[in-house]
Amino acid sequence: MSLATSVNIGKKPDPVTLSDLAVTKVAELLADESANEALALRVAVKAGGCSGFSYDMFFDSEVADDDVVREFGAVKVIVDKESAEMLSGSSLDYEDGLNGAGFHITNPNASRTCGCGSSFS
Repeated sequence: MSLATSVNIGKKPDPVTLSDLAVTKVAELLADESANEALALRVAVKAGGCSGFSYDMFFDSEVADDDVVREFGAVKVIVDKESAEMLSGSSLDYEDGLNGAGFHITNPNASRTCGCGSSFS
């Protein structure tokens, strides 16, 4: 898995990096979604899930002053301050195979993950 190079906007550390495949897929989805407004991928951590926390990803046009913003080619990624701490050093990849397609986050800060891979503690 190769990771796309980010462009740091601000001085905060990268909370999450995107693989080349993830950048390509997110760019495709953004092109389909955003006709009239500039959207970015927001990656967040929220309370819940069978292991305590779960990942949330959605397109967003709002950026708060304390959000961490990174650009991977044509894709802008936004992470809120609290989530950035829990995601620090994580990577987002996309797989498209016979066993199913989808995004997957690898988080070195997770001490435990559930079987489905969508929640952690």
